[in-house]
Amino acid sequence: MKLFKLAILLCAALLLSSCGYNQIQKNEEAVFAAWGDVEATYQRRADLIPNLVETVKAYAAHEKDTLTEITNARAKVGQVQLSTDKLGDPAALQQFTQAQGELSGALSRLLVVAERYPDLKASQNFRDLQHQLEGTENRINVARQRYNKAVEIFNGSIRTFPNNLTNNFLLNLERKEPFKADAGAAQAPKVSF
Repeated sequence: MKLFKLAILLCAALLLSSCGYNQIQKNEEAVFAAWGDVEATYQRRADLIPNLVETVKAYAAHEKDTLTEITNARAKVGQVQLSTDKLGDPAALQQFTQAQGELSGALSRLLVVAERYPDLKASQNFRDLQHQLEGTENRINVARQRYNKAVEIFNGSIRTFPNNLTNNFLLNLERKEPFKADAGAAQAPKVSF
């Protein structure tokens, strides 16, 4: 009888260890951590922009519209927040992405200003800030890719057997939304002088 109870306990332990409960939890936490990295890189960009704008203002007062647009876009980005409980909401992610896209567009126009005015480009401060901004944009891209990978792993973990049973009966976690390209991102930006 003791041997039979031991066999049942062993079987139960094996079944519970392969149900995926802990792995699903780890995968969801990885999604939240990756999202935190995305927010941190966007915050770095938002913190860097005032310095960049102030430096550029000194050299390009006649390009006030572009600088105002950047300031307004940055303010809008600060108003649109996306908490981790909204990561499964495509509309909320789209709103967040749209605000970030507007800021990216304004920043790309600022870089065109730099190309148009050699005196502005010659400023060491501007070059340093421009490099920091380019590095930040690269960091944002990497953070987005890591977030999408974490979402892929999490979504796969709640949809594959036997984890899907654990999710359906115990956790009831929803799929997370990955970052998608902005509308029109497949088209190269047009620059005209």
